[in-house]
Amino acid sequence: MKADILVVDDTPENMRILCTLLNHQGHTVRKAINGEMALTAAKAAVPDLILLDIMMPNMSGYEVCQQLKADPLTASVPVIFLSALNETFDKVSAFKAGGADYISKPYNFEEVLARVNHHLALRLALKEIHQLNAELEQRVETRTRELEFANAKLLEVALYDPLTRLANRVLFMQKLEEALRATHKDSMRQLAVLFLDCDRFKVINDSLGHSVGDHLLLAITQRLQHCLPADATLARFGGDEFAILLPQIDQVEQAIAVTNSILRQIEPPFQIDTHEIFVSVSIGVVIGNGTYERAEHLMRDADTAMYRAKSTSKGRYCLFEIAMYAAALQRLELETALRRAIALEEFELYYQPIIDLQGGSISGFEALIRWRHPQKGSIPPSIFIPIAEETGLIVPIGNWVLEQACHQLCEWQQRFSHNLSMSVNVSARQFMHPGLIEQIDRLLATTSIAPSNLKLEITESAIMDNPHVAAITLQQLRDRQIQLSIDDFGTGYSSLSYLHSFPVNILKIDRSFIQNIDSQSNNLGLVPVIINIAKTMNMNVIAEGIETKIQLDQIKKLGCEFGQGYLFSKPLNASETIQLLSNKPRW
Repeated sequence: MKADILVVDDTPENMRILCTLLNHQGHTVRKAINGEMALTAAKAAVPDLILLDIMMPNMSGYEVCQQLKADPLTASVPVIFLSALNETFDKVSAFKAGGADYISKPYNFEEVLARVNHHLALRLALKEIHQLNAELEQRVETRTRELEFANAKLLEVALYDPLTRLANRVLFMQKLEEALRATHKDSMRQLAVLFLDCDRFKVINDSLGHSVGDHLLLAITQRLQHCLPADATLARFGGDEFAILLPQIDQVEQAIAVTNSILRQIEPPFQIDTHEIFVSVSIGVVIGNGTYERAEHLMRDADTAMYRAKSTSKGRYCLFEIAMYAAALQRLELETALRRAIALEEFELYYQPIIDLQGGSISGFEALIRWRHPQKGSIPPSIFIPIAEETGLIVPIGNWVLEQACHQLCEWQQRFSHNLSMSVNVSARQFMHPGLIEQIDRLLATTSIAPSNLKLEITESAIMDNPHVAAITLQQLRDRQIQLSIDDFGTGYSSLSYLHSFPVNILKIDRSFIQNIDSQSNNLGLVPVIINIAKTMNMNVIAEGIETKIQLDQIKKLGCEFGQGYLFSKPLNASETIQLLSNKPRW
């Protein structure tokens, strides 16, 4: 290697010999004739190696070496002493002063070069080691920063919602457990948990797109944050569910005040892109104290209260009561039994006749499901249908009803009249299910019933919850000449615009309107309006719940074509229906 070597010697001949020898090897050689010059030259440009004479005037080589080693700038530079002295004492003194090696005079050129090259190689090796150490330290430092950043990201993913940056379920439960432990230490301490669910958020997401849905969730988050005290924790549990922890409250009214504030904040419309969106939230509130042992139980009760609020009316709150837990358990048991009932086919269809009011004969039937529980007996549809709709079990149940009703209609048409029709209620979930049309095609093929004799009854909400998907399904049904009936018309959206937009054949007047009819023409309510709407739009009308002769007479005067109700017949099982058809009754 080519090096920068400083030679310090007060004897010109010795200096000449060493400089010539080292220059010949390609080294850069600098000269100093005394100690002061040597120290100045070494500090001005640190050499790779110093050859230092011991015996010099004013300052010996030992003193020069000691000062070089004392200065951090030059401490690492190897020093080889030069001297004609070779006593052991002098060598020991040289090493004590910090010398790396010793060359005796007169010089042996091969020895000089061997020692110089050896210490230059050591110097280079040390530099490389220092460089490698520095690079290693830099890499370790960089890797440490990367790991710290990665750990922070992992922690963020583990504890925070990626969309809203709110606490997620894991972090919320940790904070809830901490707050619950505080209530165990102080019997007077209370906390509150609010569990929120956005009403009809899925409809917004499906109709306007997930991007709009995400921006809506961010806007909801901002409004929620404005309602909360400083010590509250707001978390997103996923989807459209949020949870709020109030870790310390003095009285229940504090939690209720926060809840009402949230309902007021959410009520004004949200402006997302070009869309004005109205949203409401259902909130379950539970007050926690030392009687709760586990955080999961608080969340369970808050969830139960939230579903009670949602089932009662959208956009309201419900405070948990212990009776709700028993009701939730009963509901869970009923759901389990309902799943078993599907597998064991514990259901039975009943049929209520639909009467042609002009001729007084039976024109068809509405299929109505009944559940015969092996232990509890008959369970009303009003009890199990809401559970089926909530859990999605309504789809397999609805499919079973449709299949049974079509096969029954086929049998009765062959036995009595091919003009008989069958009306089947189709839930919103079943109506939106992608397999509905395929099932209907299969049933029409296997039973050979005329498509026009199959009437599907859907509610207004089934259409309005997702108009785009509904329009496609309705058109497919119309292409097959299947009749569409709007059930309970007048109790839901009752928008004339969708009647113009969608291929609807029949309006069914809800029984609540019929029940109010008496002999006075001024008590007819909306019934004449609904009938006129149907006539204007070339639709048939069926009046449900006719129970008295007066109701029948008034309905007929208004021009209603069809009716059903207990005045004609209660719902009958299959064998009773056969008997009724055999009697060929007229009203």
